[in-house]
Amino acid sequence: MRFWQRGLVLQALRSSWGIRRIHRQPPPPPVPKVVATWEAISLGKQPVPEYFNFAHDVLDEWSRLEKEGHRPPNPAFWWVNSLGAEVKWTFEELGKQSRKAANILEGVCGLQPGDRMMLVLPRLPDWWLISVACMRTGVVMIPGVSQLTAKDLKYRLQTARAKSIITSDALAPQVDTISADCPSLQTKLLVSDTSRPGWINFRELLRNASTEHNCVRTKSQDSLAIYFTSGTTGAPKMVEHSQCSYGLGFVASGRRWMALTESDIFWNTTDTGWVKAAWTLFSAWPNGACIFVHELPRVDAKTILNTLCRFPITVMCCVPTLFRLLVQEDLTRYKFQSLRHCLTGGEALNPDVRDKWKSQTGLELHEGYGQSETVVICGNSRDSPIKSGSMGKASPPYDVQIVDEEGNVLPPGKEGNIAVRIKPTRPFCFFNCYLENPEKTASSEKGDFYITGDRARKDKDGYFWFLGRNDDVINSSSYRIGPVEVESALAEHPAVLECAVVSSPDPIRGEVVKAFIVLSPAYASHDPEALTQELQEHVKTVTAPYKYPRKVAFISELPKTVSGKILRSKLRNQEWGR
Repeated sequence: MRFWQRGLVLQALRSSWGIRRIHRQPPPPPVPKVVATWEAISLGKQPVPEYFNFAHDVLDEWSRLEKEGHRPPNPAFWWVNSLGAEVKWTFEELGKQSRKAANILEGVCGLQPGDRMMLVLPRLPDWWLISVACMRTGVVMIPGVSQLTAKDLKYRLQTARAKSIITSDALAPQVDTISADCPSLQTKLLVSDTSRPGWINFRELLRNASTEHNCVRTKSQDSLAIYFTSGTTGAPKMVEHSQCSYGLGFVASGRRWMALTESDIFWNTTDTGWVKAAWTLFSAWPNGACIFVHELPRVDAKTILNTLCRFPITVMCCVPTLFRLLVQEDLTRYKFQSLRHCLTGGEALNPDVRDKWKSQTGLELHEGYGQSETVVICGNSRDSPIKSGSMGKASPPYDVQIVDEEGNVLPPGKEGNIAVRIKPTRPFCFFNCYLENPEKTASSEKGDFYITGDRARKDKDGYFWFLGRNDDVINSSSYRIGPVEVESALAEHPAVLECAVVSSPDPIRGEVVKAFIVLSPAYASHDPEALTQELQEHVKTVTAPYKYPRKVAFISELPKTVSGKILRSKLRNQEWGR
């Protein structure tokens, strides 16, 4: 931890998971006028400015407000790990450190506005610094999960034509194996306390970088971030968001669904590679809240519960899968210091989990729904009654409806497609497009609506009830997994003649990957249990490990249409008892 020197607070934490006495802070001051303006824009009540840059217009503004005493003495960023290390930044310190990082991107890396950079890091403070540095320099960030394989990295670097990548020791060797096949890749930044040939050590440069930097002036519609999202056909698609779609799009939901204020400390346990990490950044900081991060190299229920007891976290967000694990513990043994509001999303929440959590903690679970392409589409806000099993009501400024296959609005109680109105006016807090894929962009629209691909019904009170997905994408523990990616990995093994991958119900993860495999004749007599394990390990080496099939069935033939297309829907219905 020697690299966190200037202005960083680094100290040992107490080794025990003791409970500290709560010292309640006074009520926060009135919402600053500038925050009210951001919220009005987020709600669609004021026009989006021509120019906007989150680092300059939001973070630097909070730094100014902080100096003037318009914010409680909370940090803006607070990171801890299980070894007793701790990092705290005020908005002012965040500004200084991110300007130093911006100078590295522009100087040594030679990046210019519009250039693209991959960010593949675990939950380390460096990720947040680089993210803000990208905003300051106009560089487009492309987050990715740390479980990406060399094949995954190669596809993303080539497709996005990224000029730079920043990663850790764990992934650097894989990048080295494919970097020669990525002609656009010019610089490789390493987050490490050691050096590696061919890599630039980010932490060493950060120590001596200048804190003076002039933020690039970006237009609201300029590109901010690209996320790769899985689909049912082909490789992952690039979803592009603008400076304003994310930078201003979460302010209102941050106040209304997440219930964030300047006094709050917000912990979202998500991986940095998923959009929910961006959701946290762009909802917490505009509202003056502190982002809390635990390194969590391994997700563990007891670590999460103990962290809630030890630190004054007021708002927490976990995927439903994690809450399923948490409610299996004896929650009455844990006394949360300051927790007052709980959020969940990324997959459907089982009402039984909500009931168990509330009965043992006294806290409600507020479910929200959105996609990589959007901000929060609907949710259970803190001020609205919750109907157990519902995703809540539409989140402004979206006009959310249930439509049929032609884009016609359906009456309450009817099942159909969840859709967001984009005509005559497209909401500003919406993705720009699927980059370099106009066909995919066009196919996502029907009539006046963007079609999410998910099905639901809306009741007479405006609550949405999730029913399932139109497509075959598997949502396991909030990881979206395209079946084609898993099938392609399996097909590389000589034992696999044909295969089909679908979702299968699971009590903990909600659903998991199940592979139906027709074996090649040479493997027909192999031990099924040993072969299952061999195929699972094979998939883990070919693609990201979380995509491997947790269930495998060997069958003589796959169901197909007369034209030879595999009927995944038949296999899926069989799994779900439909």
